[in-house]
This record gives sequence, structure tokens and C-alpha cells, in this order.
Amino acid sequence: MDVFATIMAPFKWLVSALMVWFHDALSSIGMPAANGWTWTFSIIGLVLIIRAALIPVFLRQVNAQRRMRRLQPDLKKLQDKYRGKTDQLSRQAMAQEQMALYKEHGTNPLSACLPVLIQVPFFLALFQVLSGITSAAGQGQGIGAMSRQQVVQFDQSSIFGAPLSASVLHGGAGDQAAVTVLTVLMILAMTASQFMTQRRIMARSMPEDSADNPLLRQQRMFLYILPLIFSVGGVLFPIGVLIYWTTTNLWTLAQQFFVK
Repeated sequence: MDVFATIMAPFKWLVSALMVWFHDALSSIGMPAANGWTWTFSIIGLVLIIRAALIPVFLRQVNAQRRMRRLQPDLKKLQDKYRGKTDQLSRQAMAQEQMALYKEHGTNPLSACLPVLIQVPFFLALFQVLSGITSAAGQGQGIGAMSRQQVVQFDQSSIFGAPLSASVLHGGAGDQAAVTVLTVLMILAMTASQFMTQRRIMARSMPEDSADNPLLRQQRMFLYILPLIFSVGGVLFPIGVLIYWTTTNLWTLAQQFFVK
């Protein structure tokens, strides 16, 4: 048995179960069960549940960013101490002293990535569920907690003429132009929100006089690489996955503005 599939199975079931729960709740208040907006709001509800559960992790991230900012003067002294020393022993000594500083201040350079890393299995699970919708619908099968009827409903649902299970490279039965336009709009929204979020993270974790800090250069690299990742990923992922991705980016941006 595929080890990766075995690991992802519970995540696929949980993601699909949450979507079904929101879908049934929305249907019970009068929204059409087979309507694309009902399933869209179900995906948004999935994001809200996952991100709400991650609020404690986000607060730890903010505290880690503050500690990282207080750490910068000591890091600058360490860089000045080893400036111009390129031998192996000096590099090892600098790395050891740097790790000791991180431990002393209770932080590390990857602290800002923790919420993203936790979300990865849920994102991959949603991608697997939505990517297999059309195939499962054709074979009369369910996926995870989704019944055969719900799989067919999702496969036939769309918003603005774009099927939720379609992507730019793998169009569905709907209007391919609508899929392309909606994909581009969501990529722009994801890119803008991610750019603004990363700028706020840099402002929180780095003092203004740390222009030569290697960690700041690393964060600046993420600032411009992530939009490229969004652009490439956007043409590969179904519309439903892009809805999830856009919503979670907007949530992250709102959190950065809300938590001072």
C-alpha cells in the first residue's frame, strides 16, 4: 500500500467530512444542494474551521516574531565578530553561537513558517479530493466522507460559469474562459495578500537597521518567490482549491492587521 496515501487518508476524510457538514448545514437553511455557491461556502467554512483551530499557533508565531526582533542586536554583534572570517572553523563556530542565541531567546528562523506547515496536509488532502471528483463521479464512487450523490453534485457545480473541479490545464464541462479569468483573479488576490502579509512579518521580526541581516535577505526572497509559486500552482489546481488558498491567505492578512 502507498505510504503517502495511507498518511493522507485521515486528512482526506476529515476535509471532506467538514465540507459535507457545512454543505448539509447550508442546504438545511434553504441553499440549493447542487448549487456551486453552496459548495463554495462549504470550502470557505472548511478554511474558517482550520484557521480558527490554528489561532493559538498564530499567537505563538507573533510572540516568536517579537523575540526575533529583540534578538537582532545580538545577531549583528555576532556577524561583526566573524566578519571576514571564511574558514570552516569560524563558520562552524558562528553557526553554533547563532543557534545558542536562538535557544536563549526561545525562537528560531522557521517560527513564522509553522502555521503554513501545519496546513500543508489539509491543503494536499483538499487537492486530492477535488482532483478526484470528476473521475469518481464517472465511476459512481464517493470520496472520503462525500457520498456518490454529493460527488456528482460537486462535479456539476460551478460559479460564474467555472466548474469547481476544473483547472486551467484540466478544464471541466463549463466555460474554459471563465475558469481562466477566475483563476487569474484569485492568483492576483493570493499574491497581493501574501505580499502584504510577508511585509508585515518582516516589519515585526526585523528592526529598521538590519538591512545586512541574512535572515532579512531570506525573508525578502520569500517575498518575491511566493508570488511565483502562486502563479505556477494556480494553473495546476482546481477552482475549489484556489478558493481555499485565497481564503486562507486573506485570513492570514486579516490576522496580521488585527493582532498588534
